[in-house]
Amino acid sequence: MDESSKEPLEIEVGKLLAKKGLKLAVAESCTGGLIGHRITNIPGSSDYYLGSVTAYAYEVKQRLLGVNQETLTEHGAVSRETVIEMAHGIRACMNADFPMECTVGISVSGIAGPGGSTPGKPVGLVWVGLSAKEGNHAWKFLWKGNRLQNKEHSAEAALQLLFDFLTDQLPTDTPVE
Repeated sequence: MDESSKEPLEIEVGKLLAKKGLKLAVAESCTGGLIGHRITNIPGSSDYYLGSVTAYAYEVKQRLLGVNQETLTEHGAVSRETVIEMAHGIRACMNADFPMECTVGISVSGIAGPGGSTPGKPVGLVWVGLSAKEGNHAWKFLWKGNRLQNKEHSAEAALQLLFDFLTDQLPTDTPVE
């Protein structure tokens, strides 16, 4: 299938989640709900999509997702450590009448811009986390767009990594710095 006839990732991942009997839970920060928006645009997504938390503030990351205060203090919200805790936390938060092993958690935290950068963490820096029964993973991206473009790139990257996971093609994690 050539690239022009490929279905959008939210359709592809939906089919794969349903086929594998998995559920999806999403923890978003810099994307502000964009991943959940894309997933819920698909009819029938309630069969595999549990929901999401837009955890913009530290307090929400801590209280709802179980991110440790020490993680936020030592590494910041935009870090490998935080997105792994967010992805695992959303799986636990959204756990319902089925085993947690059947839930995949995706998380995104970054600096969409135009402000918010700090030394070592420029605008466009984004981390994406994935948590599943097979383990926890995280990847780092650096986008060069404006705020909306950075959010769109981040949502697309998260959906692509979910697709890669579901098709056993997950790329190597970004190493600890």
